[in-house]
Amino acid sequence: MSLAERTRWDARYRGASPDFTPSAFLAELDAILPRRGRALDVGGGAGRNALALARRGLDVTLADISPLGLALAHDEAIRTGNRLEIVALDLESDPLPTGPWDVILQFNYLHRPLFPRYPALL
Repeated sequence: MSLAERTRWDARYRGASPDFTPSAFLAELDAILPRRGRALDVGGGAGRNALALARRGLDVTLADISPLGLALAHDEAIRTGNRLEIVALDLESDPLPTGPWDVILQFNYLHRPLFPRYPALL
């Protein structure tokens, strides 16, 4: 992603009151998701899904390009007593955080070259 993309996402989060409700699809997976282990949320923005996994008891790393989105996630994690590892990176050029991961999420961010990397990280 370019600086323009980072700027665009930062503008989206600037002054926003994000909705921290997890994705309905993620909520539907409740019965099969683990309650411990490591999770990576790729392109997770303000952390709504990362926080849901942290509440389940997973050690969650949230990776995104937007420092403002990550700051919102960090603040919400502190406010709610959850722990997130925050990683600011360009998902199109920087390496992904090293695994192994028990769960990898990628919601509302489409960058197909990442998909072949996931099996080796799980």
